[in-house]
This record gives sequence, C-alpha cells and structure tokens, in this order.
Amino acid sequence: MKKRIVLKLSGRVFSMDNAKLLKDYAHFLIKISKYCQPVVVAGGGKIARHYISHARSSGADESTLDELGIEISRLNAKLLIYALKNKAYAHPPTSLQQVTHAIDSDLIVVTGGLHPGQSTNGTAALIAEKIKASEFINATDVNGIYSADPNKNKNAKLFKKIELKKLRGILVKEDSVAGGYDLMDIVALKIIERSKIKTRVIKSDLKTLEKAIKGKDVGTEIIIPKK
Repeated sequence: MKKRIVLKLSGRVFSMDNAKLLKDYAHFLIKISKYCQPVVVAGGGKIARHYISHARSSGADESTLDELGIEISRLNAKLLIYALKNKAYAHPPTSLQQVTHAIDSDLIVVTGGLHPGQSTNGTAALIAEKIKASEFINATDVNGIYSADPNKNKNAKLFKKIELKKLRGILVKEDSVAGGYDLMDIVALKIIERSKIKTRVIKSDLKTLEKAIKGKDVGTEIIIPKK
C-alpha cells in the first residue's frame, strides 16, 4: 500500500488571479501519486476572508462565519478536483467517515473544512490521524513557523524546528476568529501530539513541497515529545 500524506494547501493556490497555479499543483499531485496517496485539504483563502468579512459586518455570529468558510473551502476543493480530472475522487468528503471511504479508491482525495469551530489545519490533523498518514504537511503563505506573525512583525524569527509546547505558547497569543492568521491551531496541536503525527509547516510553493515530501529539511519541523 502507498504511504498516505495529508497536505493542507493555502487558499492562495486557488486565487482567481492565477488559474495556471492550480493546474501546476494538479500536475504535481498526479506526479507524486505514483508513489504516495495525497489527501489534500483546501484552505479558504482571500475569497473566504472576503465573504467572512462581509457577513461579520452584517452581524453574523462566529459559528455561522465558520460554516461560510467551510463552504468556500469546499468550492476550492472542487476546483482542484476538476483540474485533477479522473485522478481525483469525484467529490470533496464532508465528514471523517467519508474521507475514510474516499481513500479506499486509491485516488487523490481533496476536501475542504469539515466542522464549524475547527480550522482547515485542525481538519487536516484529524484526517492524518484517522487515515494513519505517514506525514502532515501544512503548506502556508509563509516560510514556516515564526516567533510572531511575520506579516505584522518584520523582526519575527523563523524556526527550523520547534517543540510543540513552545509552539502552543505562541499560538495562544494569536487570533482564533474565523478567517484569522492561518498557521496552526490548538486543536491541531492536540491531535498531532496524541497521535505523534510527523508534521512540517512550509511555504506553499511546488519546489519546497517536493523537497518536503522527499524528506528534505525545509520550513519548520514540529518536535513532538516522546511521552
């Protein structure tokens, strides 16, 4: 059986500004599917943030905003499925049970969010746990995990490796509202820790992603305590 890799893709990949980028990712996924089975979780990106911002200004509560973000991430998942053609499972699973069923097809599986109150990073960690993935790669808009949000703090330090406990301390300071800074979250960390899931946070570009899948030292590796 091929090893299974869960890949969380930044919403930037699904941007309306660059349709070719999505096709490039589709070609890449088809290439690596010859020796592993990718399970891709699509982020919501700018489009989700746009909808969430408008709905929040209209008074929508956070759980409703979560549901809106999930809908957008599933639309993004469908875009990638269309680009993958017959190499992908035909529909984005909407539950862990459906994910389990989908991977039995041996096709590339693409999903969006699953549950309100859970980021797509938390979803990806849960899927990695459920299917016993060999690795979880979180491909983001930044080069890895920093000491602070690098979009706001130019002096933020990039970690090559970071202990899970230290990362948890950093995340406590970050926003947890729908559409916030997309790095990792407490739910994801709990799942990674309890199931000892090999996890790496990298920049969402194809060269970096290929290196990560080949086991090269790119981005940030999350160090999980053995006990």
